[in-house]
Amino acid sequence: MPPHLARILDANANRAREALRVLEEHCRMVLDDGPLTQRVKDVRHELAAALKHFGADSLLAARDTEHDVGTTITTESESHRADTQSVAVAAAKRAAESLRCMEEYGKITNAPAAAAIEQLRYRVYTLEQDILIGGPRRARLRTARLHVLVTASLCKRPWLDVCTAALAGGADVIQLREKELPDTELLARAKSLREITARANALLIINDRPDIARLADADGVHLGQTDLPVAAAREIVGANRLIGVSTHSLAEARAAIAAQPDYLGVGPMFASPTKPHVAVQGPKLLSEIAAITLLPLAAIGGINASNARDILAASPRAALAVSHAILSADDCECVVRALVDHSK
Repeated sequence: MPPHLARILDANANRAREALRVLEEHCRMVLDDGPLTQRVKDVRHELAAALKHFGADSLLAARDTEHDVGTTITTESESHRADTQSVAVAAAKRAAESLRCMEEYGKITNAPAAAAIEQLRYRVYTLEQDILIGGPRRARLRTARLHVLVTASLCKRPWLDVCTAALAGGADVIQLREKELPDTELLARAKSLREITARANALLIINDRPDIARLADADGVHLGQTDLPVAAAREIVGANRLIGVSTHSLAEARAAIAAQPDYLGVGPMFASPTKPHVAVQGPKLLSEIAAITLLPLAAIGGINASNARDILAASPRAALAVSHAILSADDCECVVRALVDHSK
């Protein structure tokens, strides 16, 4: 292999490895996302394997950092990063660009190896999307303490006023749960909620309807036991939106976990006026499910300020998912603040 080709491949292999390591640390330390960390790690190791086909020792031997004119060329933007997200953005771009260079120049010496690099580049494109869009959503979900489930017919005040008050009180997630609305009205409400949740930096989840979730640019969809399977919903909402699944038993939880959702709803914890015919499972079920998964959990059913501590005793990392106690209140914001305080 000509020395100049070896130097190009070596330089870009180094850039790609370094960028992937930066992304791996972002997924691991910033996003605290095990699956994403593993995916980046896999690409990094597969890159190392692909480099063997170019002759890794030959590439290393051709390295000439001291005389590389590029080491003194830089731009102002390369010297500054605003935050961890901007670090990840730059690393993702650098990884993809370096892989493209390796792919193009690699075609001269080893077309099959170049083809393997091309497939890694496509995977980096997907990882970039998942890390920069889906990763922050999952990180916010893991720190969420209160989900507010909103059905207009249960609201004592106008439904949008209730949502605005809930967000002002500190709600982390608003779930739109309307099973009887025409699609046009449901989509309109979802879009209205997207606007106010975005301003409040809160997540928006649409109950049952992955199509509405995608059209409204919501953060995710929540599925019941008789709704679409997780895999089918994922085809609609994409890899970057959240999918939650309601579970009412340990068996349902195990089946849901196998389908790889982003979180589980667990309940009902207590008797609930919104679902009077569903058997109460109690906090014990929450504790049992918390023992078999690290997925975020949202406890639901009859939760209010007086029993919220029982939920946290069963699973300190569980979020509270509340409907009636907030929607029926005269002062929604006050109730939400009390629940948020109890969940800390």
